[in-house]
Amino acid sequence: MAEGNWTRVSEFILMSFSSFPTEIQSLLFLTFLFIYLVTLLGNSLIILVTLADPMLHSPMYFFLRNLSFLEIGFNLVIVPKMLGTLVAQDTAISFLGCATQMYFFFFFGVSECFLLATMAYDRYVAICSPLHYPVIMNPRTRAKLAAVSWFPGIPMATVQTTWLFSFPFCGINKVNHFFCDSPPVLRLVCADTARFEIYAIIGTILVVMMPCSLILCSYTRIAAAILKIPSAKGKHKAFSTCSSHLLVVSLFYVSLSLTYFQPKSNNSPESKKVLSLSYAVVTPMLNPIIYSLRNNKVKNALGRTFHKALGLRNCIP
Repeated sequence: MAEGNWTRVSEFILMSFSSFPTEIQSLLFLTFLFIYLVTLLGNSLIILVTLADPMLHSPMYFFLRNLSFLEIGFNLVIVPKMLGTLVAQDTAISFLGCATQMYFFFFFGVSECFLLATMAYDRYVAICSPLHYPVIMNPRTRAKLAAVSWFPGIPMATVQTTWLFSFPFCGINKVNHFFCDSPPVLRLVCADTARFEIYAIIGTILVVMMPCSLILCSYTRIAAAILKIPSAKGKHKAFSTCSSHLLVVSLFYVSLSLTYFQPKSNNSPESKKVLSLSYAVVTPMLNPIIYSLRNNKVKNALGRTFHKALGLRNCIP
């Protein structure tokens, strides 16, 4: 539909990694396909094992199951389309498809920030109030905490996506990214976006800093409690219960901060794509690996589950 000298955009073109040679794109496809399959398999196993094994029915693994479900959704939103742009050069995405992808990207991203904060609170209660832990983190409370973690993603995604896609898009329709993220799509708007940019900056800071502050507060108190434990063995055991979560939080927030809080002059589109891969593709794969390798209960539960599936129930204690 023509408007003056412009033509209204009805679809977008994801530039993805089109600047790379064909051989590099083929290698990237194989790499991302492997990571994608490992992510789906690893997180699906975490969900199945924490549901099936009675030893993993504690609050910690309830929240871990939520995290794995979230990571699967996060990957399904981004990776399949990215693989299509690499192997079949299927770079076109409809206006509605782009808006939908952005909505769920915001929803899962915001939800993960708050869920990681909830998991930090769970570790705080477990270490600082171990005797009251089963009472405080009862099934009803943890269900409410999970719901509170997922809820902020809905208004944030709804407002930001609806507002951004209410602007007129005309002329150039090439999104210089491998998915419909807000900054590269915003560059295609042919209208004044100053108010939206202010809202987006404030919203991003709040969404990142509020959960991050809760995590820092929880771990400050956890550290103080661990230092009061007299034996080295007790300190090690207490720290091991939260080390996996702390590593996951560090990976997520470092990659997120490098992507969205660097000065524009220091962050080229290509470098931002690479940084985006860390939290959008790599971190969801690493999370189940971290929790499996650093947690004996999960490793033992995986062993019991596989032995039961193979009919070797009596061969493992």
